[in-house]
Amino acid sequence: MNGRTVLERFPAGGPRGSWPAEEFAHARRLEGLPAEVVMDLATDMFLVIVRGEGAGGEAVA
Repeated sequence: MNGRTVLERFPAGGPRGSWPAEEFAHARRLEGLPAEVVMDLATDMFLVIVRGEGAGGEAVA
C-alpha cells in the first residue's frame, strides 16, 4: 500500500470549462484536508486523494 486515500473519482471527459475534480479538492482543502488531484490512466479518471493515513475513504494500492 502506498498511503493514499481516494476521496472521490471523476471521469476525465467532463464538460468543457468544467473542473469538478479540482473544485472538489479545493473544497476539501478549505475543510483542512490536504486533497490533491491525480490522474488514473488505467481507468481514465481523475482521483481526488489525500496522502497519508487517517483520512477515511477508499484506499488505493
